[in-house]
Amino acid sequence: MLFKDVYGQDAVKQLLISSVKEGRISHAQLFCGPKGTGKLALALAYAQYICCENRGENDSCGVCPSCVKYQKLIHPDLHFVFPIVKSDSKTAYCSDFMDQWRELVTESPYFDFDKWMSTFKSDKGQGMIYVTESEVIIHKLSQKAYESEYKVMIIWLPERMNEVCANKILKILEEPSGKTLFLLVTEDSEKLLSTIISRTQRVLVPRIDEESMRRAVSERFCVQEPQLSDVVRIANGDLIMAESIISSTDEDKEFFELFCMVMRAAYARKLFEIKAWAETMAKGMNRKRQVSFLAYAQRMIRENFIMNVQKEDLNYMTSYENSFSVRFSPFVNEHNIWGLLSELELAERHIEQNVQAKLVFFDLALKLIMLLKK
Repeated sequence: MLFKDVYGQDAVKQLLISSVKEGRISHAQLFCGPKGTGKLALALAYAQYICCENRGENDSCGVCPSCVKYQKLIHPDLHFVFPIVKSDSKTAYCSDFMDQWRELVTESPYFDFDKWMSTFKSDKGQGMIYVTESEVIIHKLSQKAYESEYKVMIIWLPERMNEVCANKILKILEEPSGKTLFLLVTEDSEKLLSTIISRTQRVLVPRIDEESMRRAVSERFCVQEPQLSDVVRIANGDLIMAESIISSTDEDKEFFELFCMVMRAAYARKLFEIKAWAETMAKGMNRKRQVSFLAYAQRMIRENFIMNVQKEDLNYMTSYENSFSVRFSPFVNEHNIWGLLSELELAERHIEQNVQAKLVFFDLALKLIMLLKK
């Protein structure tokens, strides 16, 4: 991975490059910040730059033997740890899934936990870094480097590390053998053990700036105006979110129409339309999509409240959502915002608990009638 292939993050890049030039590479660094901002990409580019045999002023050369191996993720001094799913009770290690990991990262280092989990055939387990992995980490890093000056261990999502595993690597994390570099990439640093955080130097990665987001979305997804501006605004510096928005455009439009339908019927107190809407929701969607709709509805309620209080710079809606909300937003105010969100959240929980969907949605719509009049 080259620094030039990481979208935006110029200040972070310069910070990392300067640490190499000035010989002050911290042995354990924690890349943290919002999702979809390129933390894994930065960690990879940083490691490649450190080990490059002919590094330039602002990037690795990309053609030396070390860079070639880094870009294929096959360098013998580059090691990875990441969450995995064990099948049955068999012992499993990250190395067992290295082919899938290389394929996904090589395709694009901008992905999240859910996308990584989708590569596993088993739907059992929640995905974690098991205690057995600590033995592998200690063993690999106790050996001498094969080709480069540094041995690099990239731990992706350390917050999903088994607590026993985390405690076992504390000593090597604090006092590694010479020329060992830990790069931890987290999506939620608050879930990390304080003992892990205290042993690392934080690298704060902010949201991708708007200009870089426009270039990234345009190049990666071939999106043109006016959709490009909508995606960039709603994603708010999160490239993973941008991809999700683009891939779910058709579904979101369906959700939008269903949202408009129930809100209009509830406001006008049209019980027959409400009954028909509840039947559509119950019969036309599986439970996963019903939950997704309720999450979408909650987002729309929040966006309309923000529009109502005239904070439009904080709105992240598409042009068609915005057009509807100009008229609808006055009905979402400080008197009913919490009630609306609470009822939508309650309906979501009931759907997840397999309560009969038709009853859930009909009951929700009846409550909307009362709340929209406040």
